[in-house]
Amino acid sequence: MNNLFVYLEIEDRQVQEVSLELLTKGRSLANELGCKLEAIAITDKADGIKEEVMPYGVDRLHIFEDKRLAHYMTLPHTSILCKLFEEEKPQIAFMGATSVGRDLGPRVSSASGSGLTADCTSLEIGDHEDKKQGKKYENLLYQIRPAFGGNIVATIINPDCRPQMATVRPGVMKKELATKLGDAEIINHNVNDYVKDTDFVVEIIERHIEKSRLNLGGANIIVAGGYGVGSKENFQLLHELAGILGAEVGATRAAVDAGFTEHDRQIGQTGVTVRPKLYIACGISGQIQHLAGMQESSIIISINTDPEAPINTIADYVITGDLAMVIPKMIAQYKKNSK
Repeated sequence: MNNLFVYLEIEDRQVQEVSLELLTKGRSLANELGCKLEAIAITDKADGIKEEVMPYGVDRLHIFEDKRLAHYMTLPHTSILCKLFEEEKPQIAFMGATSVGRDLGPRVSSASGSGLTADCTSLEIGDHEDKKQGKKYENLLYQIRPAFGGNIVATIINPDCRPQMATVRPGVMKKELATKLGDAEIINHNVNDYVKDTDFVVEIIERHIEKSRLNLGGANIIVAGGYGVGSKENFQLLHELAGILGAEVGATRAAVDAGFTEHDRQIGQTGVTVRPKLYIACGISGQIQHLAGMQESSIIISINTDPEAPINTIADYVITGDLAMVIPKMIAQYKKNSK
């Protein structure tokens, strides 16, 4: 009762990174609330799941194991979560803002009458006073996310309905092992008590997934370009620099919309969130939508003709100049030093 739940997204019997990130944040918030952190694993084979999630401070692990649950399907997962939440009455529930979470979250929140805040960039615990009704609420979940195209940051609360549900995109939260581990409780549920035969009316006959060619989220170095790069041809300079550094190439939404590079390289509020050790921003002005996806990079180098570009305020190093001149010099220097 009144605990914090995290839905574990599982692919090829592996818990996805976004779920581990949410367990880290969930552990922190559960400590603040004085409640338990509970995880939900829905899979065809639970071997190894416990060992994956327990180091992140899970107090209770709910396992739903059935050969029919080898892959994500909307109806059975929705039925399981809805009935489990009805039984356990969590105060907070998290899931990743992935294709799975974006399908599952709204269905569960709608059935529960709880509401849902999508694509949160921060989650905190705080109080709220409704002066009109003369009510005070304690220990609410502050669901924080950019709004109105990223022009403001909204703090959303859900005072009366439970669970307070939020989705978070991969890479937004930092993944860390728990500092203190207790004795975790494993609860093996009978799947047939939670689903109906009609939940499996859709059968997966054959499944094909195209793996992403990029790994922006796991890259240690990223060379990113904005609209200021100027053209698709100029983006080749970024690829050449990235090739020497062993880096990935990223982009802003403006650069993607202009056709300079592919959509799957987009970093920011509507793209990927990254935390590289080194982020080289080329021709990027630094709109809040982009900063939301890269501002926690360890070291940021900005290359821009505008010395007043907003990104320069968060950059560790600023190079003011034309990237068509700066980048070739960097490439030549790196080549020289790598010999």
